[in-house]
Amino acid sequence: MFNSIIFLPVIVLAGMAYSILAKKLTVIAAFAGAILACLIYFAAGYTGLAMMTTFFILGSAATSWQRNKKQISATITETRNGRTALQVLANAGVAGIAAVVMLFYPSLNYLMLTAMAAAFASATSDTLSSELGMLYGRRFFNVMSFRPDRCGNDGVISLEGTLIGVAGSIIIAAIEALGSRWNMNFCLIIIAGTAGNLTDSILGAVLERRGIIGNNMVNFLNTLTAALLALVMKIIFI
Repeated sequence: MFNSIIFLPVIVLAGMAYSILAKKLTVIAAFAGAILACLIYFAAGYTGLAMMTTFFILGSAATSWQRNKKQISATITETRNGRTALQVLANAGVAGIAAVVMLFYPSLNYLMLTAMAAAFASATSDTLSSELGMLYGRRFFNVMSFRPDRCGNDGVISLEGTLIGVAGSIIIAAIEALGSRWNMNFCLIIIAGTAGNLTDSILGAVLERRGIIGNNMVNFLNTLTAALLALVMKIIFI
């Protein structure tokens, strides 16, 4: 019953309607997200769709949570009408690439599903640590120099925010495990997702702060790093 494709249009249309009406995504971004969702479903079934949906729900909730208390200096990641299509692709594009590989090369599914999960784990970890770290972090420091720095600046992290990010990776890893099976992949996804989040902070401190690359590229690279790391670890250890 739950493998039936009949639920796909219901989930996708409901997600589009909510994201547009709640101004979480622009109209174009909602269509981009819908296309990615369908692509991921046909490659990884409801497990892949559940990971993407969880990332979107947790990310939206974290962004909206006590928004008025977040520091003005924090990077604004949403327009008045919601996140753009480029932001959607920056966060979920690597998972989409993994889905394409799975569709054309089914023999690699055992590798690419882990890579997809790692990419979503990194995106979720980054969003939760950034948005909630501003609220619950106590001491903020530059990830490169370890010197105290201003909350909201690129490359600035806190212990509390980092731990919240790890929790985000655990949630995505658990969804992947429930959809397939509990094995070493669970640990690999958590490690890769956390590493991707830290990569985001390093890129922010070294490149984004200097204006060399933008936030969208940072998000794409952190999810790519997580996916590649997961692939390497799986090839070596499993």
